[in-house]
Amino acid sequence: MFFKRDPLAAAVGLLLCVGFVPSSFAQDSGAQPAAEQAGEQTTGQATTLDAVQVTGSHIKRLQLSGVGPVTVLDAEAIQRSGATSVDTLLQRLPASAGFAGSQSNAYWAENGYGTSQVNLRGLGINRTLVLLNGRRVVNGGTGANSSVDLNMIPVALIERIEVLKDGASAIYGADAVAGVVNIITKKKYDGAEVAVRFGQTFENDGDDAAFDLVWGTHSERGSLMAGLSYSEGGTVNMASRAPCGLGEVDGRLQCVGSSTTIGGRALLADGRRINFNQVPGGDGNFYEPYSAAKHNYNGNPTLNAVNPIKRISASMLGDMQLSDDLSLFTELMYTNRQSDQLAAPGGLGVYRPINIAANHPTNPTGQNLLLQRRRLQEAGPREFFQETNTFRAVVGLEGRLGMNWDWSAAINWGRNTGTDGSTKVANLDRVDNTLNPAICSNAPGAAIPCGDYLGYGDISQKVLDYILFTTRDHGGNEQKSFTANLSGQLFELPAGWVGFASGIEVRKERGWRDPDPLTVLGIANTNQQDPIAGEYLAKEAFAEFAVPLLQGRALAESLTLNLAVRYSDYDLFGEDINYKVGLDWQVVPSLKLRANYATAFRIPNIPELFGGIAEGNLTTTDPCSGWASQPAGSQVRQNCQAYGVPAGYVQPGNTILTTSGGNRNLEPEDARSLTLGAVWTPGFAPGLTLTADYFNIRIDNAIQRIDGSTKLAICYNTPGLAHPFCGNENFTRNPITGEVDFLSSQPVNAADERVSGIDLGGLYEFEMAGFDSSFSLDVSYLDKYDVRPFPGAEVIHYAGKITGGRGSYTHWRAFTSLTMSRDEWSGTYSLQYIGKADDINAARGDIGDHSPSVSYHNVQLKYSPVKSFDVSFGIDNLFDKKPPFIQSYTDANTDTMTYDLLGRRWYARFGYRW
Repeated sequence: MFFKRDPLAAAVGLLLCVGFVPSSFAQDSGAQPAAEQAGEQTTGQATTLDAVQVTGSHIKRLQLSGVGPVTVLDAEAIQRSGATSVDTLLQRLPASAGFAGSQSNAYWAENGYGTSQVNLRGLGINRTLVLLNGRRVVNGGTGANSSVDLNMIPVALIERIEVLKDGASAIYGADAVAGVVNIITKKKYDGAEVAVRFGQTFENDGDDAAFDLVWGTHSERGSLMAGLSYSEGGTVNMASRAPCGLGEVDGRLQCVGSSTTIGGRALLADGRRINFNQVPGGDGNFYEPYSAAKHNYNGNPTLNAVNPIKRISASMLGDMQLSDDLSLFTELMYTNRQSDQLAAPGGLGVYRPINIAANHPTNPTGQNLLLQRRRLQEAGPREFFQETNTFRAVVGLEGRLGMNWDWSAAINWGRNTGTDGSTKVANLDRVDNTLNPAICSNAPGAAIPCGDYLGYGDISQKVLDYILFTTRDHGGNEQKSFTANLSGQLFELPAGWVGFASGIEVRKERGWRDPDPLTVLGIANTNQQDPIAGEYLAKEAFAEFAVPLLQGRALAESLTLNLAVRYSDYDLFGEDINYKVGLDWQVVPSLKLRANYATAFRIPNIPELFGGIAEGNLTTTDPCSGWASQPAGSQVRQNCQAYGVPAGYVQPGNTILTTSGGNRNLEPEDARSLTLGAVWTPGFAPGLTLTADYFNIRIDNAIQRIDGSTKLAICYNTPGLAHPFCGNENFTRNPITGEVDFLSSQPVNAADERVSGIDLGGLYEFEMAGFDSSFSLDVSYLDKYDVRPFPGAEVIHYAGKITGGRGSYTHWRAFTSLTMSRDEWSGTYSLQYIGKADDINAARGDIGDHSPSVSYHNVQLKYSPVKSFDVSFGIDNLFDKKPPFIQSYTDANTDTMTYDLLGRRWYARFGYRW
């Protein structure tokens, strides 16, 4: 929990960043080169890291497997995957779950349309920390966003990706709840390489092209590397994969469509529901009883299963030796992303009622009517569009102090700006004008043309030109930070040297989003939005120790105690201390055991804190309305009376003025994680490494949005008004009338979440028929993911379920690959497995109440006759596995966050180096 400033805590925090280095200890430790990375699951060939600092620790070590469960994707494995974006790589990992965007580029994934993220354990994209070369990256998207947009990082520059599946706030600070993804770029690159890639589906759509150029040079005095990357993804129309939206009717799947019809669905004064003409060129005054089967709209032809996206990146990374013990380093990156999504024509009647009188010139019914829905088919499909620009610059110094101490200091600046919008959005005020005979006219050249919305084809082009416009929103994110780190060896114990690292970080984060003015005013035919703007400042210090307890003993080749503590001071939340305790026990040369217990936290993001505050009369039931007429033993009666609500109180109307938007009183979420693991390298099978890790994560004080009605109902049904929702920060009443005069639906710290499961891994390197071969296996079993939205609520069990819009939490996920190489030939066969899951919203026995297990097979062949040239050819989804029908589908009758929509597809890559 965060707490108010305390002088003692501040002093402790200051001491954490001070490293005392006695001269008697400043001597050579005799450290050897980095040990082979035994015990870390690698999705490809075994990786031997040149650096001895690994994600999960600031201390340089000889053995890297003791800091926690880490999965490593090396450069060779990345190239074999054929991926052109980082998210494609990460979302295949079994530890990924839930929703983090999808291949369709079609959903608002907290960071906006077209963004891509990683979601470890399915706990949310804002609970996975993304680093680049061990440093934070500015959030990305179209403004006031909550996580990094992975589109900004070009794949061609990546040396490896380290995924720590463990809480690490004591090491890295906020948001490292589910884990950390650390993307490491290439260094000391000498020469140049150009690569061209092109692919498409076997249905000749969904083109995917990429061009990469990397150049570098290095010498004893420094190095410089530059890169230029371009990638472009094509379009796949949704109707080509799913001709229509399906639903169960009389025990069969049928096209159901949308009730926003092209002719207009209306409710007459006598209660009848009718629909107007939908035949092109038909009788504009024709109407008939509404029938879903006959009139509903099939929007799939006006949607894309995969939407186009374009990325251009330029990068430069370098270092220069200023002296034997001092060097300067820099990282410069720029990425431009352009993406758009096809959307069905907009519908009227959603955000503002359209009432048409019986005597209106366009009304043929003779009755007053409410036009419930009318799709503007005459205007054609809409297009959502986004363009973002992301800049990142890091400048720093690093050096050595004596023989055993390293230090670094860096300034990190990142800025992301974005523009997004939609074409063909109706101005609702202008729609009203076209229906007002007093101000509209059908005369040629009239400033306000009259509109007829009853019947398809009746809306003239003049009316469309008058009512439709293009929205434009603007926003961005900015990050500024200073970090300074020190690491080395404190003193020697009988079992070895005590490793130590400490450092400080000062970081300022800012986010803003300015929606289109008509959207802010509620005039645009879309969700009303308010501007968002906010910032926070964090000051942190950490210390980390690696204490060798035993060395060379029976059943204890080595035993190391790992300790870390981090002090954080946020200007908005106060102070906090997080810690991590771990044991690394090398029992015998072939068996290692590890355990880590850590606290972690997530700070509220900018929209949660600073989202525009708005008030609106929302339909709400007051449980104290007429409380005096309830039985004497009723809990509601007792509580309403105790609260002081007058005995004769009756709720006036069915709405209550409710406050929504951000909540500046939010506190950070608290988390605790436990991982227990084992690494076994059996002597009877040389080249074989097996790992097993148990994980358990508990999140308290989790941020959740709760409806006002729910808060009132929970409060007055809790004995003694003891529920937190009874506090004045949630609602108040007029002391005289008893009416609710303040009710909040703003986010609150009310939920708790529990996640547990097991990760299994294996790597076997062997020789077969003259081929150097390796087989890797990465498996994750999600045993439990329970969410309690607020105290007293029923627990929602997500494990083994698939959701509508939140993604999949299947129990089992796996990724396995076999790689073989000899001379100039190499090849890889990989399999991604997604276990079966039940639809959380479907009734048992319904069609689509569950999804079966699905396996995707991928194959790649590479030919490299000389070191300077290689050509690769691959096929993904080799057996053209179709996505299963899910009742709670997001689009295309399936869960597009989980399953493959493209089908079988091929790609070819050509690389040349000089």
